[in-house]
This record gives sequence, structure tokens and C-alpha cells, in this order.
Amino acid sequence: MSQLSRDDILNKIRAGESLAGVDLTGADLSYETFKGANLAGVDLTEARLQNSNFEGANFTGAKLTRAFMFGANLYKAVLDEADCEETNLQDSNLDGASIQNANLHHVALLGSTMDNANLNGSNLSRARLKRASLRNASLENTNLENAHLVRTDCTNATFRGSNLTEANFTNAVTDGTNFEGTQGF
Repeated sequence: MSQLSRDDILNKIRAGESLAGVDLTGADLSYETFKGANLAGVDLTEARLQNSNFEGANFTGAKLTRAFMFGANLYKAVLDEADCEETNLQDSNLDGASIQNANLHHVALLGSTMDNANLNGSNLSRARLKRASLRNASLENTNLENAHLVRTDCTNATFRGSNLTEANFTNAVTDGTNFEGTQGF
């Protein structure tokens, strides 16, 4: 559990202070604005961050395991090497986000948009991407084993070199999608 109060956390972020390495486990920061915030290395395990605005925020190496980020705005945010295992990002905006080499095992991205996002090298095994949008997204060398992409828009996305074993693309839009060198597709 976070040792800082909600107000303490918000004041530090608004003052531009780095929270790298700070334990914010279980913090409730829902419905707040964190545009451009530096949250690199922060532990937000099981944090409540629903409908918060993280546009352009830096979550590099952050721990977001089981965080509730339903409806979050992560437009052009950086989540490289972040641990988002079992995180709920349903109906979130991740357009243009950098999510490289991240752990997104069993993440909920139902109805989320990730157009022009870079997910190269990430683990999306068992990810739930039903009705998501991955238009022009790059998912090279990703693990999508047992991922659920039913009715997902993958127009012009690239899955080059990815593991698609048992991935479900039923009724997905794959116009212009690059599946070169994939496994299991």
C-alpha cells in the first residue's frame, strides 16, 4: 500500500517531481490529469487509474500489474518495458503509444484503440483485444499466443515474426496486414 496520500502524490506529479522507484501500490488516482508526467519505474500494482489522462506520460519500466485503467487516455504515452500483466485497459486510448518489450500477458484491451502504436517485442499472450483497433500498428516479434482478436481492426498492421499460435482472428479486419514470418497463423 502506498505510503503517500492521494494529495501528496498529485502534488509531487504536478510539481514535476520524478516518482521513479516510488511504491504507489493500490493508490487511487482515478479521474486525474497527468499529461507528460514522469512515472518511469513507479510501482502502481493494483492502482485505480480509471478515466485518467496520461497523454504523453512516461511509464518506462513501471509496474502496472492488475491496475484498473479502464477508459484511460494514454495517447503517445511510453510504456516500454512496463509490466502490465492482467491490467484492465478496456476502452482506453493508446494511439501512437510506444509499448515495446512490455509484459501485457492477459491484459484487457477490449474496445481500445492502439492505432499507430509500437508494440514490438511485447508479450501479449492471452491478451483480450476484442473490438480493438490496431490500424497501422507495429507488432513485430510479439507473442500473441492464445490472444483474442475477434472483430479487431488490424488494417495495415504488421505482425512480422510474431507468435500467433492459437490466436483468434475471427471476423478481424486484416486488409493490408503483414503476417510475414509469423508462427501458428
